[in-house]
Amino acid sequence: MTVTVEKYDVKDMSLAEQGKNNIEWAYKDMPVLAQIRERFKKEQPFKGIRVSSCVHVTKETANLVITMKEGGADAILVASNPLSTQDDVAAALVKYWDIPVYGYSGEDKETYKRHVQAALNHKPQFIIDDGCDIVATIHSSRRDLIPEIIGSCEETTTGIIRLNAMEKDGELKFPALAVNSSLTKFMYDNRYGTGQSAIDGIIRATNILLAGKTFVVCGYGWCGKGVAMRAKGLGANVVVVEVDPLKALEAAMEGYRVMKISEAAKIGDIFICITGDINVIDVEHLLTMKDGAMVCNAGHFDVEVNVNGLKKETVEIRKIRPSLEEYKLKNGKSILVLAEGRLVNLVAAEGHPASVMDMSFANQALGAEFIIKNKGKLANKVYTLPQSTDIEIATLKLKSMGIEIDSLTEEQERYLNSWSTGTAS
Repeated sequence: MTVTVEKYDVKDMSLAEQGKNNIEWAYKDMPVLAQIRERFKKEQPFKGIRVSSCVHVTKETANLVITMKEGGADAILVASNPLSTQDDVAAALVKYWDIPVYGYSGEDKETYKRHVQAALNHKPQFIIDDGCDIVATIHSSRRDLIPEIIGSCEETTTGIIRLNAMEKDGELKFPALAVNSSLTKFMYDNRYGTGQSAIDGIIRATNILLAGKTFVVCGYGWCGKGVAMRAKGLGANVVVVEVDPLKALEAAMEGYRVMKISEAAKIGDIFICITGDINVIDVEHLLTMKDGAMVCNAGHFDVEVNVNGLKKETVEIRKIRPSLEEYKLKNGKSILVLAEGRLVNLVAAEGHPASVMDMSFANQALGAEFIIKNKGKLANKVYTLPQSTDIEIATLKLKSMGIEIDSLTEEQERYLNSWSTGTAS
């Protein structure tokens, strides 16, 4: 039964102790964020700032929100996905950290919208967004909040696509930081985090052997590269579907088969979409798949696989396992849909490991600090953190891993900065 009171809306407060254990367990593997948190405690960069976070409610994101609060923020958290909330974590944040949380696993669309309104009713001065839902809603229906908003941070490729479109149309009314554009975010979180967690979700949902299967990856961005790499490592025969010639060429040079989705649909055993676009796997493709083919999504929104269209071609839907449904089609075949077409790594598994989110949330925390420190100085556009911040985060991460690297000698620096030294000199 859902507990609904003015301050929070979570599923079961009795889960709080387990949630606390999970949050603390994740924090042990987040040394970069831990160092930032200690500084924030002393400096209080967010003192008195109302922060609304709309992100996946996981043990890792909990540590980001706690970091914001310990840095002085008046923080609340709402779930950015109806199925990805870890209910024990939600309860723990309310009970042990006094952070209002609005979200529970399995909430319907109307509840999700109500929770988004809770984030808006907080009258945020700063927004941490995951998919741009809060920012887009403010611009479309709550423009009264805009004058007080200092800015926002965005975690996902999908959200950045929306922010860039808003900036292009002249509709973005406050500065936004594209966290996903930082190297220490997209090169590591997207590749290694999504690569592992998406495969983890598929295996937890199905318990199948990937070796020998034809595994189709739709989208060869950094997330797609990670999933393809891990699937190949487990013995799958990987096929890549792309629309970008450069990415398609890279995939081919890595040894993957590259083809159109219309051709891949006929031979694939497992399909995953990671593009940020709509109907990448459409009904016409689903109908040509093998009997028993499996489809899933690791893009932020549940639009990449046209599950609603598939339902119109279905005579029966049977739930086989918690995150696995069989769609029996009119043509006599069956298609297996994982995690209802939502984020398979967060619905069927636990999302990215804490050690990789450590760098992502270090970017989020430092990004929020950057925007707030520069209040009134930034244009209404999408920004990226400077390279020096990436280097700082990478240096802290290496130190936490016990890794030491060389530094340039004065002679080497002079050589690299000189145009007059070369073969002829």
